[in-house]
Amino acid sequence: MSVNSTTTPARIVNDFSITVGTVNGSGSSTANNTILRAIFKMGIPVSGKNLFPSNIQGLPTWYTIRVNKDGFVARRDEREIVITMNPNSFARDLADVQPGGAFFYADDIKQPITRDDITVYAMPIKQLIREQKDLPANLRDLVSNMIYVGVLAQMIGMDLETIRAALTFHFKGKEKPIALNYDAVVAGAEWAKANLEKKDPFYVEAMDKTHGLIMADGNTAGALGSIYGGLQFAAWYPITPASSLAESLNEYLPMLRKREDGKHTYAVVQAEDELAAIGMTIGAAWSGLRSMTSTSGPGLSLMTEFMGLAYYAEVPVVVWDVQRIGPSTGLPTRTSQGDLSFSAFMGHGDTQQVILLPGGVDECFEFGWKSLDVAERLQTPVLVLSDLDMGMNQWMSKPFAYPETPMDRGKVLWEKDLEELKGNWGRYLDVDGDGVTYRTFPGNKHPLAAYFLRGTGHDEYAKYSEEASIWLRNMDRLKKKYETAKKYVPAPVLHAMRGATIGIIAYGSTESAVEEARYLLDKENGIKADFLRVRALPFTDEVKKFITKHEVTFVVDMNRDGQMYQLLTVEYPALATRLVSVAYGDGMPASAKWVREGILAKYKKPAAAKAASKPTKAIAAKKAPKAKPASKSTKAAAKKPIKKAAPKSTAKKSAAAKKSRK
Repeated sequence: MSVNSTTTPARIVNDFSITVGTVNGSGSSTANNTILRAIFKMGIPVSGKNLFPSNIQGLPTWYTIRVNKDGFVARRDEREIVITMNPNSFARDLADVQPGGAFFYADDIKQPITRDDITVYAMPIKQLIREQKDLPANLRDLVSNMIYVGVLAQMIGMDLETIRAALTFHFKGKEKPIALNYDAVVAGAEWAKANLEKKDPFYVEAMDKTHGLIMADGNTAGALGSIYGGLQFAAWYPITPASSLAESLNEYLPMLRKREDGKHTYAVVQAEDELAAIGMTIGAAWSGLRSMTSTSGPGLSLMTEFMGLAYYAEVPVVVWDVQRIGPSTGLPTRTSQGDLSFSAFMGHGDTQQVILLPGGVDECFEFGWKSLDVAERLQTPVLVLSDLDMGMNQWMSKPFAYPETPMDRGKVLWEKDLEELKGNWGRYLDVDGDGVTYRTFPGNKHPLAAYFLRGTGHDEYAKYSEEASIWLRNMDRLKKKYETAKKYVPAPVLHAMRGATIGIIAYGSTESAVEEARYLLDKENGIKADFLRVRALPFTDEVKKFITKHEVTFVVDMNRDGQMYQLLTVEYPALATRLVSVAYGDGMPASAKWVREGILAKYKKPAAAKAASKPTKAIAAKKAPKAKPASKSTKAAAKKPIKKAAPKSTAKKSAAAKKSRK
């Protein structure tokens, strides 16, 4: 039943958040994704964030769906509709509902309702699921979640046909599970229609803002992009939140790499640990295969020594790092951008790693194939830094674009090439002046094709050497190669705003939060901001130009220490005073609220804007009113004795207060 509200408030359409609180392992994922996809199929912009514990099952888990007609899909702190199926999180869920919001709960949870500023709906979940006669007893607990899908659908106006379509997608057209789940949805909707009176203001109405878009997660997109990029070998070890990337390779490679003779043209190996995974990947890459591995922070730590080998021996491998919050084990199921600094200099000694930073699911696909091209073109490791939020959650996205250019295998010498050179080549000899040398693959039949792969000191011909001058010459060449990388990595994306007075630099999955924060800063604070989304290291010329253009640039990081800010100040020390760090890392996805508040907390009106806002002396004189003759009361006041001046300390405080208000 519904309680508390006496009048129905004004309708709020397509602009609210729904949070579902359940128990981890209870099968709620299907129900929550059904809601998400059904709303998406109604043409309404939507996003879903899964907050789950790192144990197998039993602890509370939450899934938040943001519905926004304007297309803002970053996480919000506010929760207008809350559904709870978990007695252990009941009190917390009840407290989280925004005033004026709606609270749905399973009526077998016998806990007090302590609020009178929300609308409350009790749902007879167990009773309704028992009435599903065709439902096997062993599936009741799992399918019971579909009851709240039906109740919610009825109360906010979701189209049941879009729910059926979402179930069809989820169960890949299998009629039996579709029917069992849809029947439970219909039962919940019919019960709500007959028994609940609508008292909350929240509705969904069909729009046309998702036409031509898809929904996908970044891990699947990255796997598909790698496959379309010609991936031949992958080694991995399970780790949250990267496991589903390798699992997607196993799912899609057999579908997309079928040969008529039935032979595989790829290999995916689950290694015994991360050290073995990166070692196998380097070995496969040296042999000429397009190779990659995937991991998260703790696994990346274990790969460090091998990454140093790949950097110095110049072996082209790709490493996907789906970041989670650290250090150490940290919070395995929370998101972060905390591996950036570590990745940039990964390996002891002087190393500079090439890094790609996808900003959305479509770029996860693009960087899947592009990372393989860049790695082979430069003959160096390439790290792709995604994160849990982008990797495991569902995002709206443009359809993936098939690579328009052929694979770039870089500088490879075949038998014919070596014959023309008469064998006069060196594996580490820079003949083009770009720091990138030529290589051969094992299997090249020319007698002079072979060389020793070395992680120790070597000269231009791969011969062992401890000569200081040779070592320095080689390291200088690797430095030059890092400069050459600027021509091949993805350039930043600029979002300019007319009249902007400040700049914002961000990267990765924070883009949606930054875009919304820019809108709010402009609308509510009168602050216009240009936004540059960095997509790679090394930084390209566009980054320096952007910082130079703005008197102040705020650098947004989803980590504690502002790691992108640190790298920018190292790269551009002369511009460091123009940069301001806005960093925050609590494991939750970035929200527009903390980006905006972080900027406002450190915002100072630019000097140019201050000068423009001050009237000139001439204008001030022109506007100043003419002096009037002193009145009698003024003359009388002038004869009064002057009061004693305030103590100096008080005067200083007053002056300081005035100064701070300017």
